[in-house]
Amino acid sequence: MTELYWDPYDKTIDVDPHPIWRRLRDEQPVYFNDRFGFYALSRYEDVDNANLDHTTYSSAHGTVLEMMSDQPYGGAHMIFMDPPAHTMMRVLVSRAFTPRRISGLEDHIRKICSELLDPRIGTGGFDYVQDFAALLPSMVISELLGVDPADREEVRLLIDKTFHIEEGKGMINDISFAAQIELNGYYTEAIEARRTAPRDDLMTALTEAEMGTDEGVRRLTTSEAADFTGLLVAAGTETVARLLGWAGALLAAYPDERAAVAADPSLLKNAVEETLRFEAPSPVQGRTLHSDVELHGTTIPEGSKVLLLTGSAGRDGRKYSDPDTYNVRRQFEGHASFGRGVHFCLGASLARLEGRVALEETLSRFPTWEVDHDRAVRLHTSTVRGYEKLPIVV
Repeated sequence: MTELYWDPYDKTIDVDPHPIWRRLRDEQPVYFNDRFGFYALSRYEDVDNANLDHTTYSSAHGTVLEMMSDQPYGGAHMIFMDPPAHTMMRVLVSRAFTPRRISGLEDHIRKICSELLDPRIGTGGFDYVQDFAALLPSMVISELLGVDPADREEVRLLIDKTFHIEEGKGMINDISFAAQIELNGYYTEAIEARRTAPRDDLMTALTEAEMGTDEGVRRLTTSEAADFTGLLVAAGTETVARLLGWAGALLAAYPDERAAVAADPSLLKNAVEETLRFEAPSPVQGRTLHSDVELHGTTIPEGSKVLLLTGSAGRDGRKYSDPDTYNVRRQFEGHASFGRGVHFCLGASLARLEGRVALEETLSRFPTWEVDHDRAVRLHTSTVRGYEKLPIVV
C-alpha cells in the first residue's frame, strides 16, 4: 500500500480526494503533514465536535491554510473572530440579514434564472458554470445589497478578479488584492451614502441594525459593514457557483436521480442537501488550537494548525449509510458543509434558496443533459473545490 499523504494544495489529489480521505478516516484520523505543518481531522464526529468547540478550535488566526498566522487577525472580518467579539458582530449583521429579506428574493432569483437559461434553449449546449452557475449568485447578491444597476457588471467583474488564482500563490496575489481593495472602497462609499439617503436594501439595513450594550446602543461602523458586505459577496458567490457546478455534474452522472427530481420537484430541497454532503464546495476549513487536544491516542499541541476536512466528513460511513452513493431521497439529519456552532454559515439559507430555484429552473427547461468532460475544467484552491467550466450537451 502506498504511503498515506494529503495536502490541500495538491491538484492531482484534488481531482478525486475521496479514496485518500477514506484512508485518513480509517488509518490516521489525526493526520499530521510535516511538510506544511498542519494536522487534519477527517471523521464526521471529530469535525463536528471541533466546529462546536470554538474555545479550543479558534478561527481568530485565519481559516485558510496559507493565510493562517501565529497572531490573531485584527479588523472586523467576522469569520476571523472568536466570541465574544464574534457574537456581537454576528448579532448585529443578523438583524440586517434576516430570513424575511432572503425569502423575498425567490421571485427575483427565478427571473435571473430565466434571463440566463432561456437563451440557451435550442442551442445544443452551453457552459453550465460560466454561462449560469457563476453568474447567478453575483447577480442575486447585487440585488440583495442594492448595488446600482449601472454598476452591477463592473462589480461582477471585480468579484471575479477577487478569485484570481496564481500558481504557487493561490488567491494571495496582486490582482486579487487590488480587486478586493477596489470593491471595499465601493462598498464603503455606498454604505456611507445610505446613512444620509436610506434605501430598501441590505447595505441600508446594515447601517440601521443595532443592539444594546453596557455602553449604550451599538451599531456597525462603516468599515465593519463594508467588511461584512465583502465577506457575503466572496463566500456567497464562490460557494454557490461550486454547489451548482457539482449539481450539474452529479445529476448527469446519476441520471436516475436526475429523473426522479425532474419528475418530483419536492425532492429538490433534499437534492441540494445531498449535493452538499456528497461534494462539499468548501471541503477544508482551518482552525488554531488554544489548548492541547487528545484525540485517537494523539496529542495535538496548543498553537497547532488544524484543518477540518468537511469534504471527508460528508462521506464518513460512521455517520452515513452507503456514503459514496449519491441519493436524492437520502434521509439524514444534516451535514458539515455549512459548519456548525457559532460559525454556522450565515448565508446558508440564501445558498439553499439559490440552489433549489436554480435546479428547478434548469430541470424545467433541460430535463436531461450530458457533460463534455474533455472540455470541463476544475477549479482548485486550498479551501474550494469544484468546476470552473462545465460544458453540457442538452
